[in-house]
Amino acid sequence: MNTEAIVSYLPLYKEAFVLTIKIGWLGIALAFAIGIVSAFILYFNIPVLSKVIKAYVELFRNTPLLVQLFFIYFGLPKMGIDISSQVCGCLGLGLLGGSYMAETFRSGLCAIANTQIESATALGMSKSQIFIHIILPQAFTISITALIANVIFLLKETSVFSAISLMDLMFTAKDLIGLYYNTTECLLLLVLFYILMLLPVSFLGNLIEKKVRFGIFGD
Repeated sequence: MNTEAIVSYLPLYKEAFVLTIKIGWLGIALAFAIGIVSAFILYFNIPVLSKVIKAYVELFRNTPLLVQLFFIYFGLPKMGIDISSQVCGCLGLGLLGGSYMAETFRSGLCAIANTQIESATALGMSKSQIFIHIILPQAFTISITALIANVIFLLKETSVFSAISLMDLMFTAKDLIGLYYNTTECLLLLVLFYILMLLPVSFLGNLIEKKVRFGIFGD
C-alpha cells in the first residue's frame, strides 16, 4: 500500500467529492419537486396530464441513467440545446429520481384508508382540510422509508457521471488509475469517499424514520 500516493491523491478526491455532493443533492432536490407534483397529478387523476406523467414514469424507470445522460448530453446539442455536463448530471438525476419519487409519493397517498376520509367528511372537514391534515401527514410517514432508499440510490447513481466527462469521484479514480496504475490505493479512496457520502444519509434516514413513526405504521 503506497501511503504517499494516497496522501497526494486526497486533494483531488476532496474536490471530486464536493462536486459529486453538489450535483447529487441538486438532482435529488429536483427529483423531489418533480415527484411531488407528479404524484399529485396521478392521485387526483387530472385528465391528459395523468397520462403524460404515467408515460414519463414508465420511460425513465425502465431505461438506464447512462442512456438518459447520453441522450441529454449528446442528443440535445443536435437539436440546438447546449448544456454543460454539470447541468446534464443534475437534470438526468432529477428526471430519473422524479419517476421513482412520483410512485413513492403516490403509493403513500393511495395507502390512506377511505374510512378515514369518510370519517373526516362526516365531521365537516373540507376536501382541502382532509388532504392537508389527514392524508399528507400519513402519506409522508408511510413513504419515508422508500424516500430514503431512493435518495441513497440516486447518490450512488452519480457514479455514472464520469461518462459525460464530469470530474466526479469515479472519473477521478479512473483517471488516476490510468495515469499512475495505483489501482488499490485509488479504489480504496473511492470506497472511503462513497461511504463518507452515503453513511450519514443512512443514519439520518433511520433517525427520521423513527421520529415520524406512529400508530399502526410504527413499532
